[in-house]
Amino acid sequence: MYYIGIDLGTSSVKLLLLGDEGICNIVTREYPVYYKKQGWSEQDPEDWWNETIEGIKELTKDIDKSQVKALSFGGQMHGLVILDENDNVIRPAILWNDTRTQKETDYLNDVTGKKRLVDLTGNIAFAGFTAPKIMWVRDNEPENFSRISKIMLPKDYIAYRLTGNHCTDVSDASGMLLLDVEHRCWSEEMLEITGIKKGQLPKLYESYDVVGSIKKDIADDLGFGDVKVAAGAGDNAASAIGTGTVKNGDCNISLGTSGTVFVASDRYKADYENAIHNFCHSNGKYHYMACMLSAASCNKWWLENIIGTDDYENEYKNYSRSGENNVFFLPYLMGERSPLNDSEIRGMFYGMSMSTTRQDMSVAILEGVAFALRQNIDIIKSMGIDIKKSRICGGGTKNRLWLEIIANVLNIELEVPENQEGASYGAALLAVRGCSEEEYNRFLSEMKITAVIKPDINIVKKYEEKYRQFLKFYPAIKNIL
Repeated sequence: MYYIGIDLGTSSVKLLLLGDEGICNIVTREYPVYYKKQGWSEQDPEDWWNETIEGIKELTKDIDKSQVKALSFGGQMHGLVILDENDNVIRPAILWNDTRTQKETDYLNDVTGKKRLVDLTGNIAFAGFTAPKIMWVRDNEPENFSRISKIMLPKDYIAYRLTGNHCTDVSDASGMLLLDVEHRCWSEEMLEITGIKKGQLPKLYESYDVVGSIKKDIADDLGFGDVKVAAGAGDNAASAIGTGTVKNGDCNISLGTSGTVFVASDRYKADYENAIHNFCHSNGKYHYMACMLSAASCNKWWLENIIGTDDYENEYKNYSRSGENNVFFLPYLMGERSPLNDSEIRGMFYGMSMSTTRQDMSVAILEGVAFALRQNIDIIKSMGIDIKKSRICGGGTKNRLWLEIIANVLNIELEVPENQEGASYGAALLAVRGCSEEEYNRFLSEMKITAVIKPDINIVKKYEEKYRQFLKFYPAIKNIL
C-alpha cells in the first residue's frame, strides 16, 4: 500500500510517497508569492491546486496507482482563503507572513484584551493569525466580505477540491484565533467579534480523521481507485508527527530559517504572560509552540552577507567549544514573535573589544539563537512541562558545533532523527493513521536517531551565567527604540 503526504508550503508544495517499507519518492513543485503592496503577501489558490495535482501525477508515475490508499496534508498556517456561494475564490489568499493587519491585531489585544482572548482561544492576537485578516477584509473590502460563504485555510482548500467537503482540523484551526482550543470547538464570541457566522466556517475534525475520498472524476484522472483523505494538520503539528513528538513532554526544535520549539502536552493550560502558542496537537491532545522569526537565517545573514562566504561546512570546523565568549548577539533581525511579540525590536552585537575575533562573533550568532530557544523552553517548563530531551531537525542540524552549543545552553540531550522530511512525512503518517492505527504505530516505533548530543556539565555552567546576562538585554533596549 502507498500513502501520500502533501506539505503545502509558502514557496512550494512538497509531496512524499510512503510505502510499507518507507519513503519511496519525493517531489517538489514551486509557485509564486505576490507582493502587491508593502507588507502584503498573497497567493492564488489555483496555483496551489494545479501544482499539487501535477505533483501527485509526478510522484506516482512509476507505481501501481491502484495501491494508493490515502493521503493527507501539512500546510502553511493562518492563511485566509474565502469562497463565494458557488465555492469560487473571491480574492487572493492572504498569507501567514502578511503584515497589513497590525491595526486589527492591536484592536484585539488592546480593546478586546489579551486576557479575554486567552480565555476564549488560548492565545493572544498576532498579525499573522487569520481572525485579524478577516477583520481587515471586513473593514477594507466590504463588498468581498459580504460575498463570503466559506472561510478556509490553505491546505483545506486542496482538501475541498479533492473531496468536495469543507473541512479543517483542530491543529490548523488553532492558529485562526477563532477556535476555543481547550474545548476543540469554534468560539461563538470570537465569531461575533470578527463579524462572521458559524456556517461560514468549515467542519472541524481531528488531524487523522477521514473527511472523505477523492472525487471519482479526479481519481480517474490520477489513475486512482478509492483514495481516502485525512484532514491533515498545520505544518508544525504535522512535522511533530514526522519526528515522533507525540507523547506528553516530547519536544522538537526546528532549526530552520525560523526557529520553532514544539512541546506535546496531554493537558490544556493557557499562558497569560508570554507570546507562547497554545494549540491543539495533531495527535488528539495539545501542544505548546514558540516561534522565533530568525534562527538559521541569522547564520546565513552573517556568513553570506557580512563575512562573504557560503562555506558553511568549514566555517566552524576548528572553532572553540569552551563556552568562553564575551560577545553577545540578539537574533532579532526581523523583530521577534515568541516570547516577545515585538515586531520593532532588532538584532545587535554587544561586548566587542579590540581583542574580538571573527570566531567570537560567529560563535555569538549560534549562541544568541540558542539563548532565545532557551528562553522559550524555560517558559514552557514553567507551565508544568518536564522537558528532559529534545529532537532537533532542520538545516541548522548540519552544524555540529551549533548542536553542541544548544545542548549545553538548554542542558538537555538532543536527538537528530534520520528522517528530516518534516511536514510531508508527518502528513503521510496521518494518512496511515486514518486507515490503520496499527500501521501508524509501527511507523512511529521504527523511527531512527542518527546522532545524540549530550551536554558537557562544565560548559553548561558557563552558559548558565551567560544566559542570565542575555536575558537583561531586551528589557534594557526596548525602551530606547
